[in-house]
Amino acid sequence: MLALAGGVYDDVLAHAREDAPREACGILVGTTEAETATATVAHRVRNVADAPRVAYEMDATEQLRVFETAADHGREVVGFYHSHPAGPAAMSDRDRETAAWPGYRYLLVSLAGRPPFVGAWTWTGDDFERETVTVQN
Repeated sequence: MLALAGGVYDDVLAHAREDAPREACGILVGTTEAETATATVAHRVRNVADAPRVAYEMDATEQLRVFETAADHGREVVGFYHSHPAGPAAMSDRDRETAAWPGYRYLLVSLAGRPPFVGAWTWTGDDFERETVTVQN
């Protein structure tokens, strides 16, 4: 399960809306206990993809900085997020081709519908498995 603490849901949704029509992307930092990853912070990462309206690629330098900062503060990277500004509320073939972190949660925001869709998956190394996502107040 992926739990979004505090304002993480609002932060991710705002990022997706601000970056549209480009895909937004970022890293979720927090803690993991048993089967639950709790994201306490959403770090925005610059999308450096060649075609950012239909794909995302995180800036490697920013990505490394988030990993280091999380470790320095006793936290861990629990997952990643990105948006589909006009695309489906499901992981795309390209998302499967570029997924690189088995065991991590991937949060997706699709702005195509009203209200926006927010879902989570875990990358197994072969495919995405659907996860429960909760929003904590």
